Amino acid sequence: MKPAQKVLLDLDASSNISVRSSEELLGKVQSAIAADNKARKKREAEPLRRKPVLSGILGNELDHRVRVSMWDVLHTLGRATTLSWKGAGRGLAEHWGALKYSQALAGGPDSFLGLSTEGRKIAERYKTIQSHELGMAFGLTLAKQVLGRRFPEHSVSIVPADAVLRAGWALTSREKGNKVGYGYRPQYFAEVWHPGAPSLVIPIATKGNHSNAAISAGQLASASVHAEAVHIGAWNETPSLLFSTELPADGTVTVHALQAPGRDGWLADPSGKSKADLDTAPSEENPFPGIQPPHEGGVAHEPVPGCHVTPEYFRWFQQVLGHTAAAGLMAFTGSGQGTARYLTKRQGKDRFDDFEHAAAGSVQDVSHRLLGRTYAGTDHVFRLNGPRVEAFSGVDNDLFELLAEGKVEEYRLRVHTARHTRPQLAWDKKWGGPVSVHDDGSVLAIRLLPGQRVTRS
Repeated sequence: MKPAQKVLLDLDASSNISVRSSEELLGKVQSAIAADNKARKKREAEPLRRKPVLSGILGNELDHRVRVSMWDVLHTLGRATTLSWKGAGRGLAEHWGALKYSQALAGGPDSFLGLSTEGRKIAERYKTIQSHELGMAFGLTLAKQVLGRRFPEHSVSIVPADAVLRAGWALTSREKGNKVGYGYRPQYFAEVWHPGAPSLVIPIATKGNHSNAAISAGQLASASVHAEAVHIGAWNETPSLLFSTELPADGTVTVHALQAPGRDGWLADPSGKSKADLDTAPSEENPFPGIQPPHEGGVAHEPVPGCHVTPEYFRWFQQVLGHTAAAGLMAFTGSGQGTARYLTKRQGKDRFDDFEHAAAGSVQDVSHRLLGRTYAGTDHVFRLNGPRVEAFSGVDNDLFELLAEGKVEEYRLRVHTARHTRPQLAWDKKWGGPVSVHDDGSVLAIRLLPGQRVTRS
């Protein structure tokens, strides 16, 4: 096993991933779509509804070779899973699952990331989970890069789509409300926002596999179905991002990326009313399930399955996005009650608000000074190849206090102002390990416990 000290040093090191977004990839995806449609027709099943137009992502928005650090990627994965309903930690500690991949990949500054010996040895039944979660991590890492370049005057928040949609629709038969009755949905929304202005919402569908480029083409064909299941504004005008990460046993990490262009997705209230007030309590609505196609020749068509955010719900949807993003940040600090205040009952408010005790997972009860700033959050102690290691997740203390008081508008103003200066990734000598700070004010840090410290030369 690799010494724990070496693991921490490698987490901080940069490496490269390969990116494919070409006409050749587009052709393979279209072939995969045609093959799936043919197979469904043979079974006398209806073809799936997909994004009608796909294209590559422009070279100035996404490089063919992207430099990443595993610690930053794991931070992205941890932030993405704080509101997950998949674990048993009541949502307060589920994001720690990202740490299980701290030794799954290996690379170097002059090479590409690939599965390490440990990453390849994972039991067969866990490979699907590994490829799914790492595919999510790399897809979201690139989504933030693409949108940051495309909208340099805006900030970008990544929020889980299911958590957002539950404020308006019942996604399963067990939930109360208008049931969607459709199993396809994007995994995430990217909210592109500027204080005091309407947001742009971009569905993201991201997948992963341990196979090859042909499987990734099939996954992108499937991702186009998931992205199509949510329309914001006009019919077929919601832009989307699609990713499939290839993690071959012998080879390098390659992310295959496409986009679905669209002119809508903006939450601009046509009534001229004031923008959504993010400081008010979250509300639960019940929009009618289904996506309404436009009339043709004066004839109205039946709605197709999915979720449609129409103009009368724009202000509400922007409020839900802001609250869900705030809830995810508070969950990252371990504050259950702080998380619950930003969620509706159907979004899982009770899962966080029942009680707040360390036995339930983790509790916001720790603060550390990292890279010159104080952060409030929670810690997690575990063994890493023998030695005990402490991981800390939290939010900048000043921003935490704003969110704890329900001041989302002020929080967003401060985050947006510092969007170009806050992101950091460095080895903090006083802390004794790598520290990742994201532009939302969140931090993820790791170190050997006192008495076992390692210093970086």
